[in-house]
Amino acid sequence: MNTYKLTLIAMLASLAVAGRMALANLPNIQPVTAIIIIAGFWLGPVAGILIALLTTIVSNMLLGMGFWTIWQIVAWSLIGIIAGIIGKYWPKLPAWGLSIYGFISGILYGVILSLTMRAVGQPFWAYYLAGLPMDINHAISNTVFILVLSPVLGTLFQRYEKRNALTKLS
Repeated sequence: MNTYKLTLIAMLASLAVAGRMALANLPNIQPVTAIIIIAGFWLGPVAGILIALLTTIVSNMLLGMGFWTIWQIVAWSLIGIIAGIIGKYWPKLPAWGLSIYGFISGILYGVILSLTMRAVGQPFWAYYLAGLPMDINHAISNTVFILVLSPVLGTLFQRYEKRNALTKLS
């Protein structure tokens, strides 16, 4: 991995942190998952994992750390890995196809974080169902953010791919 790729990953993580901080007052509406999906799709699974790790740690330093931080890293890393696999096998997937994955990822993220309550002895279904409206907010916001950000970031990734021989990280 070269300096350019590391810089690009750091800038995308910074964008995700800034978006999460700017929208912190809105219930589960933030661009983090969408940025992880788009970056994982274009740059590969390793980039998705690194952005998930950086974004979670930096934003949780500002918003609050807890046992959920580990589960957020796990959930967002898994979402980034799957996005990288999708990008590897379906590189011409249109933005609307990626946004469908974004919607599913919002629900998946909620399930994974709800499992944390099960892990600490709380009832899973009660916690998950109580948080379902938040998960739906997350899923819808992922869809919107991917539809808005994918054409912009995709164009930039394509331009830099030609200019700098950007290859997907394995």
